[in-house]
Formats: sequence, structure tokens, C-alpha cells
Amino acid sequence: MSVHEQFAEDLALYALGTLGADERQKLAKHLEVCPSCRRELELLNGDLSLMAFAAAGPKPPIRARQRLLSNIAKEPKLPVVPSLSREPRSRRSFLEWRTLRWVAAIALVAVYVGLIRQNAALQANLFSVSARYSEQSNKLEEANQTVSTLLDPDSTKIELVAAGNKPQPRGKAIYQQRTRNLIFLASNLPALPPEKIYELWLFPSSGGAPIAAGLFEPDARGSATIINPPLPKGVAAKNFAVTLEPASGSHEAPRGTPVIVGVGE
Repeated sequence: MSVHEQFAEDLALYALGTLGADERQKLAKHLEVCPSCRRELELLNGDLSLMAFAAAGPKPPIRARQRLLSNIAKEPKLPVVPSLSREPRSRRSFLEWRTLRWVAAIALVAVYVGLIRQNAALQANLFSVSARYSEQSNKLEEANQTVSTLLDPDSTKIELVAAGNKPQPRGKAIYQQRTRNLIFLASNLPALPPEKIYELWLFPSSGGAPIAAGLFEPDARGSATIINPPLPKGVAAKNFAVTLEPASGSHEAPRGTPVIVGVGE
């Protein structure tokens, strides 16, 4: 193999930037005195530029490019086999490297296309997750605002009644047997007499004795709230009632006057 042919085989690695420092320096000196190799290098650079335009899209990971170039650099050099062809050996070497060059170009394009498709799929999934997260956040914010409005003592509570009628005491109990959670809201309660207090009672569906569900005092507007008082486990509620009891409460059974009684829904 002549010196010219040896340098010709290194042109592709030189164009791809993967040639070793010593070999690259030797080839650079050879290019200064060899017009044929310079023309071949120009063709290689032109092909690489076209390949870059054809593979436009998201930039692939650096490690993927390095792995591909490393595999190309490790390709064994084609042995020089005597041929009956009259074509010069240096020309045959150019043709062989042209073939390898296009194989490398096709491999790079395949990698770029795969990365483009993967990136598009990831972007679509990210958009879907973001949309669901935004929707759930909006619903949670609405729920928080609703609960905050119901429980805020500074919220304005106005009950609509027939004109000329005095608003009557009202209450609403929301009870969940499985978790024993209870939310009770009262409005328009009369002011407490001295040494008296209101007490909420749960009447079991089984017909047993009423269960004390909390003592409370209304505010200046007659509103009051009880949230999750301690209750026995597994008790199904048939009804609720509020009675006026001594200041210490009755606890075991109602002794005072019923103020409001549930009617069910």
C-alpha cells in the first residue's frame, strides 16, 4: 500500500473528527502537498453537511454520537486485494471509503429519526400529564375555597324566608358512618341564657340511647360549627337534635329543651 493510499483511507475519520492526534497531524501535512486528497476531503465535508441538514431535529445525546463514532473508528480497514481491474488502487480506496461514508450517514440519520420520534412521544406524554395536573389542581382549589367559605366565621350567612317572618333556628348535620366524620352547621340560634349551653345529639338507627356529639356556643349572629367530635365506631345515625342544657352539658342523655330536630332528607 502506498503512502497516498494510506492517507486516503484516513480521510473519512479526519472529516468526522475521530482521527488520533498524531495521525491527524501527519494527514494535515500530506494534504498540503496532495491535491487529490484535498478534493476527496472537500467531497467528504460536503456530504457530512448534507447529512446534517437532512437530519435536522432535536440534538441527540453526546454519548450516542460518541458511541457511534467510536464504532466507526474501530471498523477494520479493508485489506488491499490484488485486482485485475485497470482502475488505480487509490481510486478503488476512494470508492470503498465512499461506501463506508454513506453507511455511516444512513446510520446517523436512523439515530436522529429515532430520537426525534422519542422526543415527540415524550413531549405528548408531558403535555397530557400537565393538563391532568392542572385540572386536578383547579378542582382542589375550588374544593378548598368551598370548605373555607363554609367554615370561615367571618363569612356572611343569610337565610331567605318569607317577608315579615323572623328567621328560625336551623341546623345541618353531615355524617359519614364509615369514618365517623361529622360536620354540623347551625344558624339563627337564640342567644344562650345564663349558665346554659347547646348540645348536639346523635340518635342511632338501632334505637339505642342518644349519643352526645359536642357542646357549643353560637356567635353573635347565632351561627355555630362542630367538626368531627369523638363518636363511637360503626354507629349508624337515624337523626340529630340540639338541646339547651346546663352549662356543663348532660352527656349521657338529653335533659333540656329540644331547640332544633332533624327531619332527614
